Amino acid sequence: MISLKSTLLIKVYNLLFFCMILLPVLSSAQTNNSRQWWKEAIIYQIYPRSFKDSNGDGVGDLKGIISKLDYIQSLGVTAIWLNPIYSSPNDDNGYDISDYRNIMKDFGTMQDFDLMLKEMHKRNIKLIMDLVVNHSSDEHEWFKQSRSSRNNPYRDYYHWWPAENGKPTPRWSFFDVNSDAWMYDATTNAYYLHYFSRKQPDLNWENPKVRQEVYDIMKFWINKGIDGFRMDAFQFVSKDITWPAFPKGYEKNIVKYYGMGPQLHTYLKEMNREVMSKYKVMTVAEGAGSTLKDAHDLVDHDRHELNMAFHFEVMDLNNNGKGYSLLKMKKIFTKWDSAFARKGWVSIFLANHDNPRMVSKFGNDSPQFRAVSSKMLTTLIMTMRGTPYYYNGDELGMANIKFDKIEDYRDLATLNAYKNLVNKHGDLAGYLKGQAATSRDNGRTPFQWNGSANAGFSTATPWLKVNPDYKTINAEAELKDPNSILNYFKQVVALRKSTLALVYGRYKLLDAANPDVFSYTREFNGEKYLILLNFKTTNAVAAPGLSLTHNQLMINNYTAPPKMGNNNNTIVLQPYQAVVYKL
Repeated sequence: MISLKSTLLIKVYNLLFFCMILLPVLSSAQTNNSRQWWKEAIIYQIYPRSFKDSNGDGVGDLKGIISKLDYIQSLGVTAIWLNPIYSSPNDDNGYDISDYRNIMKDFGTMQDFDLMLKEMHKRNIKLIMDLVVNHSSDEHEWFKQSRSSRNNPYRDYYHWWPAENGKPTPRWSFFDVNSDAWMYDATTNAYYLHYFSRKQPDLNWENPKVRQEVYDIMKFWINKGIDGFRMDAFQFVSKDITWPAFPKGYEKNIVKYYGMGPQLHTYLKEMNREVMSKYKVMTVAEGAGSTLKDAHDLVDHDRHELNMAFHFEVMDLNNNGKGYSLLKMKKIFTKWDSAFARKGWVSIFLANHDNPRMVSKFGNDSPQFRAVSSKMLTTLIMTMRGTPYYYNGDELGMANIKFDKIEDYRDLATLNAYKNLVNKHGDLAGYLKGQAATSRDNGRTPFQWNGSANAGFSTATPWLKVNPDYKTINAEAELKDPNSILNYFKQVVALRKSTLALVYGRYKLLDAANPDVFSYTREFNGEKYLILLNFKTTNAVAAPGLSLTHNQLMINNYTAPPKMGNNNNTIVLQPYQAVVYKL
């Protein structure tokens, strides 16, 4: 007969078991496994200036996007992230906004926007817009008023430093020719702050009027029917306005000193209360701070701030164009997945408008390996946990154009850095060689639609040169080829959309010490998938430690299946081969 004491001990033991084992599982189910459209989305980024020109002026536009919505729908993607289309003098290709409630003339009209949004939604494609509110253009009416006098009501919309107080504490600028973020303005004998170009003065978020202006802008676009915002440079909006001195060399770790300012979370919670909580829109932050805690503080559900964030640790690999370690890449992906396994959500991407082409940076853009390595990288993006963001043109395997003359570049960052080197009598030839691998313009060349003049992008000379390889690498040719990168992309997208295990499933790294092959499983609700990716130019052996007998090969970027190794628990992968097995 069981004693009362024994009964109590059993109850206590059961309670402890529940707390230690089941609560974490339930917590996970309530957070990362709770279905949300933005977790299951496949987001296609469009750089509008380079996507499709409809009126023959050499610049992509909204009508051009409308004309290609059937193509976008055929990809299987479920949402579009559109780079800025607001009115802008284009110092930084639209990231210097002069009117947040209007459309840049190069791109069309508000009527064009309304039609584009209607046609997207008709095809069940959601629209995410860039929200650029760390700074505005110096041609915005707010700044015109702000710089006109020290007593103007808009003066405190920006950060000013009176020149009679001496030079302000130094701050580094991303795009300034002299890397100086304080610009002297003689009109009122004062300096204004610009973390980016001189024509991008930073907004003063410490002013509640500025924040309310931003919330009103957000509501304007939400009421038009958009589905979310990508928050550009948002981790920088809060500044320590006591302007403390930073240690020498701080610009080499700029996110640590500029990001996650003292009031950032206060502002985000306020934004959530004022805007996001009242609408069914998603938000994604550019940047996730400098620590995992920073990222969690931005995106954890119980924080009531944002939905997800871009972390750039993987993107920091191969920034010099000289190669990278797969072991390091695996560690980064695994670290971030592990940190967000129970709470929060992140984005998965390998390219965007601020980076060179994916296949050139992380794959191999030689004629021999461009197609298979591009397919392999696509497989990685579409089989990791997190929302995949995919940059336009990568579904074709578009590669770096590799300009060798400064006259060919249009990117502000490249041009100003070159001017800086000229002033300092630096190594211009070495700089241009590096930019051929790393410049943002590599990812901004016009979309390659077909083999006609200007790749079918425009009937006029494009604003940026078309990559000369367009006659063989283009959408029209790839649509006709069943083994093309484009058709492979559709296949992998279809698998992800039909497989919740690839969205919510537990990630487990296998064969961690293998320097050539990235192996992992995804498992959810009794379904398990094995992904094997060879990052090498030669055959490589994967040893995942799992028997592959009688398993279904779901994805293979080669026509022939991989060869099995000894005892059927190893597999020999061809160069850049990617396979997905259902176990």
